Amino acid sequence: MLDRVIVRLLPAVPRPVVQRVSAPYIAGATLDDARRTVAGLNAEGKLATVDVLGEEVTKPVEAEAVATAYHAVLDAIGGDHLDANVSVKLTALGLKLDLDVCRSLLATVAADAAARGIFVRIDMEDASCTDDTLLLYRELREARRENIGIVLQSCLRRSLDDVAALADLRPSVRLCKGIYLEPASIAYQGRDEIRESFVRILEALLETGCYAAVATHDEWLLERALARLSGMGREEYELQMLLGVRERRASELVGAGHRLRVYVPYGDRWYEYSLRRLKENPAVATMIAKATLGRLVPGR
Repeated sequence: MLDRVIVRLLPAVPRPVVQRVSAPYIAGATLDDARRTVAGLNAEGKLATVDVLGEEVTKPVEAEAVATAYHAVLDAIGGDHLDANVSVKLTALGLKLDLDVCRSLLATVAADAAARGIFVRIDMEDASCTDDTLLLYRELREARRENIGIVLQSCLRRSLDDVAALADLRPSVRLCKGIYLEPASIAYQGRDEIRESFVRILEALLETGCYAAVATHDEWLLERALARLSGMGREEYELQMLLGVRERRASELVGAGHRLRVYVPYGDRWYEYSLRRLKENPAVATMIAKATLGRLVPGR
């Protein structure tokens, strides 16, 4: 209840306050901010994946601008020798405007990344995007683009079937819970159901020989994932977390020898991103409040 009250009040919160609260979770407004953040993570032994904020595009020209920004990110990763890849939300490339425009822009980003030896992760968004996202992913893989990965959400009831449908590609899959509020007809609603689905999907991914990127801050899931991954080679999987969340735990995992990648969003749409993340999943408000309190109160 408190989470939802906080979310309803967010639009009335001054932008400087939102910026201060969200600052730990966003690299900044510029590419230089992202470069510095990734370099710092690399110095700590952590990998990164860079996301250009901008899902709110309303015209093809805006989608083209996002694609241009991704080409600049790829150039920076290569030029600075950063240990990073990129994550792309297809709505930012115009998925909701024109599928062919999105297809073309994604293909150019994928080709540029391939030429530089950089991996591209196609993010998964709300359920209205799932079919088209998987379609474009399959098209790229069937066109022999091997530097492309996808995301599956354990909250969606369909995800286990999607693993089976993708098995012939032996995909690289980021597995996360999912933050989008979906109806019960297509998505699990309870915490335990979502957790159990996560474990089942991870098992299915590993059984089919997929590369699993386990993206969670949930300690219960982390412990079970680590137990299942035990004995696998360091290059056969990775763990993923969001920038600014559970940083101490992330460092412990790196110290224990695991590959850990941090999701690094940046861009001038930081305000929209901050509000949207909270509105999509009010429970995130509690997580951010706890993380913020931990920064303010030493020893937490």
